Amino acid sequence: MGVGISLFPLAAAVAAEGGLGLISSAGLDRIVSKRKGKRVNSYEAAYEEVSLARESGGVHVGINIMVALARDYAESVKGAIEAGADAIFSGAGLPLELPLIHPSKDTALIPIVSSARALEIVCRKWEKAGRRPDAAVLEGPLAGGHLGFKINELDMESNRLENLLPAVKDTARKHGDFPVIVAGGIYSHSDIARFLLLGADGVQMGTRFLATIESGASDEYKQAVVNAKEEDIVVAHSPGSPCGLPFRVIRQSPMFVSALKRLRAPKCDKGYVLQKDTEGRFTRCQAKQDNEGFFCICNGLLSSAGYDPSEEPLFTAGTSACRMDKILSVHDLMEELKH
Repeated sequence: MGVGISLFPLAAAVAAEGGLGLISSAGLDRIVSKRKGKRVNSYEAAYEEVSLARESGGVHVGINIMVALARDYAESVKGAIEAGADAIFSGAGLPLELPLIHPSKDTALIPIVSSARALEIVCRKWEKAGRRPDAAVLEGPLAGGHLGFKINELDMESNRLENLLPAVKDTARKHGDFPVIVAGGIYSHSDIARFLLLGADGVQMGTRFLATIESGASDEYKQAVVNAKEEDIVVAHSPGSPCGLPFRVIRQSPMFVSALKRLRAPKCDKGYVLQKDTEGRFTRCQAKQDNEGFFCICNGLLSSAGYDPSEEPLFTAGTSACRMDKILSVHDLMEELKH
């Protein structure tokens, strides 16, 4: 759900309706700092947001922490666990070190993977630490934001969610028979029922909750989702995310339009996707020097959540966005999904 979109109001509203509400940790330090009027770090931001979601009626509240946000990853994990998050979901890279960061207490640790092979690697690594996943999310190529596939793999028949599921279920059974949750392109009650019949233990939905009243997306962003047609939802690759992963967006997003026209100068002043240099410092970002292959997603995503209205916004959405035609409350959406 990305930067500033799934904050405590949305997570608490989903949890109050019987779901597991998820907070996004991406950019959370800046979002919470602006709200509080004072600087907070990644640990404090994760702790604050999980705590607020629970205090706001969230029976089951979790947080999504991206491996690609390497600089802030460990502190976000610690803050979420200390605040009593029910679950940490972690993808955008394999969360191989997640069980080693902090004693997880009662917090479930749930990797997000795109294949049985990836889940096998995670399980073997975690077992060495005396841990197995409490569940796993299998995210297919129809999801929004960063995708765990190469650009030429997105349309392969073998990578359809229903075709990936059997092997992932087999891997989960082999390593303790933990639940497998499916994600990517799921829109309706009938979609949910279909995947449960295929063997999934649950579903994860992001795009459906993007255009809800409780979402942190700007009004412009929500309207862009409602207006989007199938041909408007595209995969940004060149230029694309400095993470190097295919990145699904709404093509009318002002930042994406500028990036395609090479109107944006190379830029990296937020540093969320920084990688370590040869001296072990977080200084490297492909968007710093190159506006041909990459553009700065951090500023665009923060703008889409209202953090900096002077910056060009960037709208991410899954393929199911083209089926949405109105903005709903979480209550009304959850009622729709039940029938």
